[in-house]
Parts: sequence; C-alpha cells; structure tokens
Amino acid sequence: MRALVCHALSDDRSGLRFEAEWPEPAPPGPGEVTVALRTASLNFPDLLMLSGGYQFRPELPFIPGTEGCGTVIACGDGAEALAGARVIVGGRGGCFAERLTLPVTSVRPVPEGLDDAEAASFTVGALTAWVGLMTRGRLQPGESVLVTGAGGGMGLAAVALAAHEGAHVVAVASTAERLALARAAGAHDTILVDRAAPAIEARDIDIVFDPVGGPLVPQAVRTLRRNGRYLIIGFTGGRPAPFPLNHALLKEIEVLGVRAGEFGRQDPAAGRRHIAAIDARAAALRPQIGVTVPLEDATKAFDAMAAATLSGKAIVKI
Repeated sequence: MRALVCHALSDDRSGLRFEAEWPEPAPPGPGEVTVALRTASLNFPDLLMLSGGYQFRPELPFIPGTEGCGTVIACGDGAEALAGARVIVGGRGGCFAERLTLPVTSVRPVPEGLDDAEAASFTVGALTAWVGLMTRGRLQPGESVLVTGAGGGMGLAAVALAAHEGAHVVAVASTAERLALARAAGAHDTILVDRAAPAIEARDIDIVFDPVGGPLVPQAVRTLRRNGRYLIIGFTGGRPAPFPLNHALLKEIEVLGVRAGEFGRQDPAAGRRHIAAIDARAAALRPQIGVTVPLEDATKAFDAMAAATLSGKAIVKI
C-alpha cells in the first residue's frame, strides 16, 4: 500500500519519505477493525514525532498521522457492527497510509454534516478546546476568552467553541489572513501581533487559551483579570517560555495544563462524555481547511507547519 513513512528521526524531516509499496497492516483481531482511509489531517504532535520531540515516541520506522477519516473494510470478532461504516480514526499514528488496523475504541461514526476533510481534522482541535475551556477552564457564558495562535487549527477550534458557548472571544494571530479565519469562526475582537515583539492590548480576560507559548506568554498573562485562568495547550511558538510567576501570585491566577487525550486515557468515562459533547456540536465546530495535498506530497504540509505558514487545517488526501 501507499504510505508516508518516517525512517529516521531528524529536525529537518529528512527521514520522512513517501513509499509507493509498504506492507499492509495486520488483519483485524478481536475488537479491531481495518479502515480504508480517504483523508487525514496534520497536527503539531505529528511534526514533533519526526524529531523525537513528543511525549510518545513510536518505534522506527513508523507512519505518522494522528487523525483521519475512512471506511471500515474488515472487522475482527466483536466489531462486526462497524462493517462498512464511515468513521473518524484517532490514535497515536498510522493515518498517512491507505489502510490502518486499530481497536474499535479508536474509531467512531462521523458526526452528521461533516465531509471527509472536516471529519479528518475535527477531533484533536475540538476535543482539546472542550477539555481546556469547558473542563479545565470551567468557561461560563459571558466570560471573555483570549486565544493565541487563533488562525491555526487548534486556535480556530477554541475560538469556535468559546463563541458557541456564549463567551466574548479575542483572537490573537500574526497575519491578517489568520485573523480573518478567526472572525469567520466567531471571534468578536482580533489583535494582530508581531512574532518577534508581540504586544497584546487587552485587559480583564477571564481565560487565556494558549497553544503558542514562547514570547507571547508574558503578554498574554498580563491580559488576565484577578482569578483568571491560563490554559497551557502547547508550544508551537518554540521552546516553552518562563512563566511570570509574580503575575500569577499577584493576580491569583490559575495555571492549568491541558492534555485532552491523556484526560480520556486516565478517565475513559469522562473521555466518552467529552467526545459526545463535541460530536453534538459538530456543525458549530466545523474545521476550516487551509490547504489540501495528495499523500505523495504530504511532506510539503509538514514543511509548511514547521515554517509556521499554515492557516487553518492541513489535509492529506489518501
């Protein structure tokens, strides 16, 4: 089968190659299915895995791709109910290939109204936004939310969810194009920042949703009101920046890490509730697609993510 394979870890993605002939996945065992994938999406952990910079390190060689969409073509014992189903695939890799075998717990029917590209790029962003804003951040209607990196896939999911839940949303991004996407997702106010010397003119924010980190952190912290909540989502802006603890002390700020996938692994029942919550809101949280590339050219999407030139979600057509 055709697949995108990481043969060696590297910072420049030189170990990532398209393979026209790669071994098929194993047939499904009990409680497993094989999915013929049509689309997959690129997430920041996929990029980090290529250099060994992510918490989970698959054995080499491996096929990246943490979410996708396709059709169940084979079922193991106990999984027959999913035969022929159009499903969302989620996990720790394998989606940048024509076929993938995985547990039934890692697939679910596509929510009504999502096309293949939207379905392939829905879960990671929407689930992280839900766990961050609604569970960890305890968002209430009428509160204000500042979202950094608001033109990327993760930031756009947070903008859409916060707006849908009745918050006043302030979107922060580094280009006018990304701010336009944020406005389309529901942002009420937008702030254009210079990556090299960011300045965020906002005050009395209840929650900061920050997937960027880096030099934005001190500026974003200053926007919080007393007893505000700072959600650490990731570090797409580079190395984690020192957190200004003096501001956390003086304003009595809550600093909260968010790992949506780990939350579900530690508490499966809560994880299922979170998935049900985002699926019920799928129409409102529909991802915005920025670029679509064929599997043969998927390395270009990785290059764009590494260069921070992506807006919206990057889709790989299998």
